[in-house]
Amino acid sequence: MRGSDERDEPAAGETDSVVVAVADLDGAPAGPSELEETAFLATQRELDPGPVAAPVVAGIGAAAEPDAPLPPLEDLVQRIPAPTRELMDSLFRANFIGVKRLPASAFKT
Repeated sequence: MRGSDERDEPAAGETDSVVVAVADLDGAPAGPSELEETAFLATQRELDPGPVAAPVVAGIGAAAEPDAPLPPLEDLVQRIPAPTRELMDSLFRANFIGVKRLPASAFKT
């Protein structure tokens, strides 16, 4: 029995090429027509509000003193609104396990 990492060597004159065949199933198109694609993209442009800027949190990195003691974890968890904590718990089973200080370079500017 052959291992999964073994390959057949191509015979003389053969090349390693892959041929992909697309089957026409009952005359169904392989995708949307060019007109349908254009209409869809136009609709998406109308609905898309564009990039949404993240809220700026005042004082990230700048106001925090590097030697100041970190706040207790429970105080930080209580800053998260209750509905958000419940949603995080239901979606991700989020557990808050520690507090760490990150350098300002870790944040996008």
